[in-house]
This record gives sequence, structure tokens and C-alpha cells, in this order.
Amino acid sequence: MEIFREFGFEAAHRLPNVPEGHKCARLHGHSFRVAVHVRGDVDPRLGWVMDFAEIKAACKPLIARLDHYYLNEIEGLENPTSEVLARWIWARLKPSLPALSRIVVRETCTSGCSYSGEDD
Repeated sequence: MEIFREFGFEAAHRLPNVPEGHKCARLHGHSFRVAVHVRGDVDPRLGWVMDFAEIKAACKPLIARLDHYYLNEIEGLENPTSEVLARWIWARLKPSLPALSRIVVRETCTSGCSYSGEDD
């Protein structure tokens, strides 16, 4: 079974490594959405994989670190693509959420990425 909890945050960024003239090289912002997925067996007594509140508690300091910040100034996010952001979140959540199975980052309603820890 896989469960997820979604979070949102507002942040500015620019992509420093795109070709000259690319619109994403300019400073801009997004209303990011992040879905944190956890996989595991359903506890027969409780009827759940884990309490959604545990996911929220693990994510709270990360979301606070990202919300209304300039992502390029955060260590590890100097080139803050959705892909880099998904890996950054994964690395910081995995220790407190060992059953973490996927991070989905959406920077717009129609664009985003999904990361399942392939680099671990």
C-alpha cells in the first residue's frame, strides 16, 4: 500500500545553467506542490500504513525552510530544478521516513517530476 501527503510552498528561483536567453534563467516564482509518498503494509489493528501526522511532522521543517525563500540561496539548491529539488527533499526526509517511496514535485499545474530514490 502507498499513501501520500501533499504540501505547498511559494518560492522564487532561477536556473543558472540553462542556455542564454532561456526564460527560466530570469528570476521567477512558483506555487510548488510536493507529494510525499510512503509505502508499507497496512497495520491490521490500526488499519493504516502510518499516521498522516507523522509525514506532516517530518516535512514541516523542510517546508518552512523552502516557503517564501529564494531557492538558489539554499545549500544544495544552487540549480533548483524540480529534479534537484525532489532529490534534495528525499535526502532530508529519508532518515526520518524510512518507508519513503516517492517524492513528486510540481512547479506548475502541468509540470513536475517524480523521484523514487534511484540515486540512494
